[in-house]
Amino acid sequence: MKIEVLGTGCTKCMQLEAVVKEAVAKSGKFAQIEKVDDIVKIMEYQVMSTPGLVIDGKVLSTGKVLSVDEVLELMNK
Repeated sequence: MKIEVLGTGCTKCMQLEAVVKEAVAKSGKFAQIEKVDDIVKIMEYQVMSTPGLVIDGKVLSTGKVLSVDEVLELMNK
């Protein structure tokens, strides 16, 4: 599983990255977590509002910080 956190370094982006790391640890699954701060790459996903959450190439959330439980739910889809 590959999880990407899209954002240019704002507070919300850093919060979402921390939440994702906690959710992965809680799930016990192996996941590659990548922070994407390149604006061109973010635009390739057509994300206009950060932070964005991409799991296995699918944009699943934009513009908000999710809870650990919300990330776990998205990981299990």
